[in-house]
Amino acid sequence: MSKPLAIFLMGPTASGKTDLAIQLRQTLPVEVISVDSALIYKGMDIGTAKPNQAELALAPHRLIDILDPAESYSVANFREDALREMADITAQGKIPLLVGGTMLYYKGLLDGLSPLPSANTQIRAEIEAKAEKLGWDSLHQELLNIDPISAQRINPNDSQRINRALEVFYLSGKTMTELTAQQGESIPYDILQFAIAPQERSVLHQRIEQRFHKMIELGFEQEVQRLFKRQDLHPDLPSIRCVGYRQMWEYLAGEVSLDEAIYKGICATRQLAKRQITWLRGWTSEVEWLDSLDPQGAYTKMIENLAQKRNNL
Repeated sequence: MSKPLAIFLMGPTASGKTDLAIQLRQTLPVEVISVDSALIYKGMDIGTAKPNQAELALAPHRLIDILDPAESYSVANFREDALREMADITAQGKIPLLVGGTMLYYKGLLDGLSPLPSANTQIRAEIEAKAEKLGWDSLHQELLNIDPISAQRINPNDSQRINRALEVFYLSGKTMTELTAQQGESIPYDILQFAIAPQERSVLHQRIEQRFHKMIELGFEQEVQRLFKRQDLHPDLPSIRCVGYRQMWEYLAGEVSLDEAIYKGICATRQLAKRQITWLRGWTSEVEWLDSLDPQGAYTKMIENLAQKRNNL
């Protein structure tokens, strides 16, 4: 028997994924699953450009508002949750429509997970203590000797990823490179993959800047202020490291001015979009590209591809 069908709608931030998903939801038997590492957090609405209540009424999104910002969420968590939601949607005779820009989530879902060991608090603390004494440059050099492929991919200033790569080696005796090459179980679905983005990068940059200023108007500073006042949140948490939130946190901590925070937030968002596009360009030849500046054409193209896929199944 053929596998059930699912749709991936990927793309960089501010590319128009949500609007297209809503349009598809009005005419197709689809249910939306969010693939976004920021939308999972409750109370983080403005800075994540989370769909508003009117949009959610038109196209309910699964896997948003599922965690408190103090909690962490892994690719493994997402894969488990997404497969459960997909199975539920398929059981209803509908098509899962996975929408978002967190490419690691898509990769983990599509290819399965490598057998990386779980985080170990004691080992991480030992690595951090070593870094306090010797510096992260020294630990990056250690990683270069152990796992040169990972070390070349990780910036010497990226303490979190250096820590994780060394932790994996200390716990398993194998390098991150060795373990990530061992893929897990692939997804039990037939996937139609789409990516939406403006053909001109400058258009995306404009959209990002306009959206960031709009977020400020909507009360982004006040949203982060509420998080800042909590005693259990800090800048090292995945939630606060989200683009925009990290920069606004620096402003509230008195480290930068508001104008600097806005400028840095816009730059960080543009860098995120660049990484997302780069990842998508090298993703797979099976991706059908859509133009953000032609939303009706993008919609029509998706409908045509879906019709063709169904006829071939």
